Amino acid sequence: MTDALLPRGAAEPAPDRCFFRKGCNPLAETGRSKLQNQRAILNQQILKAVRLRAGAENLLREAFSIPLVPLGLKETKEVDFTIPLKDFILEHYSEDSSEYEDEIADLMDLRQACRTPSRDEAGIEMLISYFNQLGFIENRFFPPTRHMGILFTWYDSFTGVPVCQQNLSLEKASILFNIGALYTQIGTRCNRQTQSGLENAVDAFQRAAGILNYLKETFTHTPSYDMSPAMLSVLAKMMLAQAQECVFEQISLPGIRNEFFTLVKMAQEVAKVGEVYMLVDTAMNQAPVKENIPYSWSKLAQIKSDHYKALAHYFVATILSDHKLQSTDDEDQQEKIWSQLYDHMPEGLTILTILKDKVQRQQLGKAHLRKALVYHEDALRACGLCRKLRNIDILQEILTVAHKRSLLKYAQQEQEDDFLSLIQAPDILPKTEHKVDMVSPQLSKVKVKDFFHRLGPLSVFSAKQRWTAPRTICFHCEDGKLGFILRGGAPVQVHSLDPICSAASLGLKEGDYIISVEGMDCKWLGVNEVLEKLKSKGEQDIEIQVISCQDTTASMHSKSATYSVGMQKTYSLICLAMEEDKIDHSKKTTTPKVPFLSWGAKNRQKAASTLCLPSAVAGSSQTKKLTSPFTLLNTESSLY
Repeated sequence: MTDALLPRGAAEPAPDRCFFRKGCNPLAETGRSKLQNQRAILNQQILKAVRLRAGAENLLREAFSIPLVPLGLKETKEVDFTIPLKDFILEHYSEDSSEYEDEIADLMDLRQACRTPSRDEAGIEMLISYFNQLGFIENRFFPPTRHMGILFTWYDSFTGVPVCQQNLSLEKASILFNIGALYTQIGTRCNRQTQSGLENAVDAFQRAAGILNYLKETFTHTPSYDMSPAMLSVLAKMMLAQAQECVFEQISLPGIRNEFFTLVKMAQEVAKVGEVYMLVDTAMNQAPVKENIPYSWSKLAQIKSDHYKALAHYFVATILSDHKLQSTDDEDQQEKIWSQLYDHMPEGLTILTILKDKVQRQQLGKAHLRKALVYHEDALRACGLCRKLRNIDILQEILTVAHKRSLLKYAQQEQEDDFLSLIQAPDILPKTEHKVDMVSPQLSKVKVKDFFHRLGPLSVFSAKQRWTAPRTICFHCEDGKLGFILRGGAPVQVHSLDPICSAASLGLKEGDYIISVEGMDCKWLGVNEVLEKLKSKGEQDIEIQVISCQDTTASMHSKSATYSVGMQKTYSLICLAMEEDKIDHSKKTTTPKVPFLSWGAKNRQKAASTLCLPSAVAGSSQTKKLTSPFTLLNTESSLY
């Protein structure tokens, strides 16, 4: 079965030539190999059957969980940021907008991806990243005095009505809503037949409630009805109710033992679930929410309220029928438990009567069963009134099974003349050891980098500031001195400018920001880094680019202000006043500082400001008494 493998096109080999051998023919199976193949096929079939059976068992277990309600994501139209942002970069920041095409494309790609996020933590992180990025975008490109011409369109998640706005408030609010909605979808997708799945579901619904509540408190005037305060309040309550429901399922997942104290605990836990759903149902039926909330949601809240209240009465009835006070039981402990179970005792009954009187105990148990049956029937009736809920077989099966179980328990009681019994089962006090609360969103935990980082520090280079076009100044040092001080963080700012220095004569102004040195961007460099670059030029000419803020109040660093006789004074103005004094003595011609000083003089009648300093006006007697301004410099100032 083995042959020599000859090269292609080769003649028959010579007798003394050797060639390597090829393996056996795979098609020529032996009897043993055929048996092995049959066994392998059989094993594959067995494994497949086992997987199908496991899947069927999982499906059956999931069928006993009442469905939960997720929120749908808000839909939006595409937005093209390209032209508005490029125009703003060119006009406002005086930079070549073509150099920022990649950043604009990244922003648009991120927004497009946020329209269809994955239903997991990665999708949540992506939405939060875009929300945080919108904070940078708003400060960079959306001035408070005008619109950018970018139209954001979002659709109401309940009515489908489109809402359009030209500011980022609608965009940011809608992204927050979708974060909360995505959390609800993650919660409903969790496997509620495992402890870890239920824990994840509880956490997801708590976070969803926290996001919705944060949205309600932060964006109070949203034009979309699904984000109105009333609707958001109802949705947050519904998410907390679903979290409380998952807590009860988590407690009962290992099974509920037919034991006195366990049944008391479960009765109060499930009564708590019924109470929170009753509050949700009440809120959903109040105007103006009632007109837009889905009818099936309102009915499901009513059904769950009735269903879980019925379970609470069933548990108490089981206690009364199956657990009689024994001589070995702690009578004081059981008496304490019963006093905490009811808000009031039925008329004519006491706790000791319930514990010791068999007949009264049995009648009260049957009263609880009758009340449980009433709630079960109300739940089934409400389910039948809603077409969508009627078609959910799982819900119908759970309600029917619970109803039949209570009927069976009622039939097992001794047949007595119940017409003579006037006992009414009291309401069960709801109580939980695992109260759920909103989890406040921690949006800052998702770190993002500003797409337009190259524009400069956001505290300075923002849409609120107005800048002059960059000016190029080529100057030289005189006796190794620049003639000015650099202060502030990034970017550095010119202070204490000597009016007779080379830089001042060529157009450098007090308060200018240095944005580049010798063609190298310096927007993100501090004082030491910029000084190092300036020192490296020695006595050679130094070329810098500077800009001036047209809103001087916003541009001045708070670190440069000092106080004197109760009035706030600006250090730069003191320097300018001294510079004028120097000009009078030196009689030299320099570039006048009329615009800056006249601006301060014109506005000095306004309220107290760092720019309203009467002593800075030329000719003032106080100006000539000023001490050296260099004594006011802090440790962050540098003089070259």
